[in-house]
Amino acid sequence: MKKIIINVILALAALGALSLSLLCAVNNRVLLSTADKIVSVEEAAVLEADCILVLGAGVNGEQPSLMLADRLERGMELYFAGAAEKLLMSGDHGREDYDEVNVMKEQAVAAGADPSDVFMDHAGFSTYESLYRARDVFLAKRIIIVTQPYHLPRALYIAEALGLEAWGVGAEGEDYFGQSYRNAREVLARAKDVLYCVAKPEPTFLGEAIPVWGDGNATND
Repeated sequence: MKKIIINVILALAALGALSLSLLCAVNNRVLLSTADKIVSVEEAAVLEADCILVLGAGVNGEQPSLMLADRLERGMELYFAGAAEKLLMSGDHGREDYDEVNVMKEQAVAAGADPSDVFMDHAGFSTYESLYRARDVFLAKRIIIVTQPYHLPRALYIAEALGLEAWGVGAEGEDYFGQSYRNAREVLARAKDVLYCVAKPEPTFLGEAIPVWGDGNATND
């Protein structure tokens, strides 16, 4: 019996070591394969992208969280630098009492964006779904992704796997509360999305095409 227990422990230890090795390999692949796609605002300004995709984050009522506010600030900087004529705000609006994208559009318009230039993706429930819908609903082909630097490699990896030509610009800001947890979670999220990029499941919602070169007010609710 003792020998069986030892063998089980050794097998579990070996399995754990193998899983950790695979997790590290997947993360290294994501990080290394996207490093040259992370650019500065100045570099992004000459890329002639179809849109600037700002990925959603938490809101408190009608106010963006600090993390989202930094993303919006960077997105507007790119917009005014001429990196793209259109902004695509993609986030969670799955409930009446929680709405990231209208907050994002309101902030952008208050900062000087033309309302017709600001599209809202109400069903960007995850990074993968935001990129999938940017391609299939909004018909974007060349995009600039805005999110925090720790998140950019995964977003860029997904975009490439979905056939999008994408670059990323980091939204730099202060240290965010709980960032150590987010960094750890991101390691697992990269592995999950690598699997998604192989299987390519459809997002929760698709719907009729809303070309990003049109009028962003078509996405108003």
